[in-house]
Amino acid sequence: MHSAPDEALAHTAARLRAEKSAPRCALFGWVMFDWATQPFFTLVVTFVFGPYFVNAVAANPVAGQSQWMLATSAAGLSLAILSPVLGAIADAGGPKKPWILAFGALMSVAAALLWLVPPAATPGYVLLALVAFAVATVAAELAGTFNNAMMPTLVPPHRLGRLSGAGWATGYAGGLVSLAIVLGLLAGSPQSGLTLAGLEPLLGLDPVAREGDRVVGPLTALWFALFVLPLVLFTPDVPRGGRPFGEAVREGLSRVRGTIAEARRTPAIARFLLAHMAYQDGLVVLFSLGTIYGAGIFGWGTIELGVFGILILVTGTLGALAGGPIDDRIGPRAVILGSLAILALVTLGVLSLGESHVLFVVDTGPPPEGAGLYASLPEKVFLGLGLVIGALAGPLQASSRSLLARLVPAGDAGRYFGLLALSGKLTAFLGPFLVAVATALFQTQAAGPVVLLAFFLVGALLVRGVPNGRVLSAA
Repeated sequence: MHSAPDEALAHTAARLRAEKSAPRCALFGWVMFDWATQPFFTLVVTFVFGPYFVNAVAANPVAGQSQWMLATSAAGLSLAILSPVLGAIADAGGPKKPWILAFGALMSVAAALLWLVPPAATPGYVLLALVAFAVATVAAELAGTFNNAMMPTLVPPHRLGRLSGAGWATGYAGGLVSLAIVLGLLAGSPQSGLTLAGLEPLLGLDPVAREGDRVVGPLTALWFALFVLPLVLFTPDVPRGGRPFGEAVREGLSRVRGTIAEARRTPAIARFLLAHMAYQDGLVVLFSLGTIYGAGIFGWGTIELGVFGILILVTGTLGALAGGPIDDRIGPRAVILGSLAILALVTLGVLSLGESHVLFVVDTGPPPEGAGLYASLPEKVFLGLGLVIGALAGPLQASSRSLLARLVPAGDAGRYFGLLALSGKLTAFLGPFLVAVATALFQTQAAGPVVLLAFFLVGALLVRGVPNGRVLSAA
């Protein structure tokens, strides 16, 4: 029997499929959510605060990396538990935007607290940084889960790829702009006192106190508060079915077990979630290995890694924009398979590089004196491979959510996107663990990319059996 919210969701989805997409301003508001949240992942998780914590806040880099990874694992475990539960609750209750705003506010408060964490911090500040980072990560990911669940109510199935790709591209662009602002205007080098653009930091930020690195916390909070407004103002939400919150919570919790059982009984969804688990683990490790190779093998510092990050975000934006129309034309499964095949080749390319050789055995010799950034041939090749990774990451992840949105009914999107988030986090520890074991066992960094090849191969084999269209009907 259909409940009132389920009927409202099904009616809305059917109307949109029968007619046309939501107005442009509504789609613009939905896309801007990615612009609003991506700076947290770019600035705090990847390029600025994370390295600052490891190298300047913790007692030493080894302890810092261990503590940061522990906080990341705690966030992943929390997401594995909360994502499907909260997704089911949101489906039962109807509207998604209140959840997006609540978790967005939590992310903003937690991120803003990172400003308080000084270099060479006492244990209390170290704990504050780790807890705030973990809470902000969980909140940002959960907000994204509810935003993803709005997709099927905004466009008909044949436009899901384009909408998803536009969101990823907009997110990459937001990360790019925010990173350029921080590196060029706010974060000064402790040695020179100047930013990457050769300027004194704005707002009187003290490079010695690393205020340019710490400011990314409140910056991401303000950024979200400003740029989430189009979603709030222009994007229609699923109507509330008149059900009390407590009843929605009870029904949502009762549907989690049914969702997992339903996914297990539906081979296409089960295969896709397992495939996503495999290749998402590989993608996370691939990005991590990129910074390790750049810093470890080529001795890259802040400038080299910062420029590298900006260039990756540029290609990521372009790749996501191109991937959306391709997704709609040939289907998300083909985009995923093609991306995984090229990523496997790129991984082999990374494996073939060394400080003074390419293609495993071709000696390149040292770079000329004073040649500037990325002077050696191996560095140039590595830079090129990194740009390919950036260009493929957007289409791969955009087509992943596009494919799931095509497989399940609009009214059930929240709980299934919760499972998608779970599949991306449940084994997030496995990739780094296997790379560490293989590296220690074979005593070579080359073991890391070999492990990645296995992840990408398993993901590709599983996703081959997943159709491009609906496998479940509305309950």
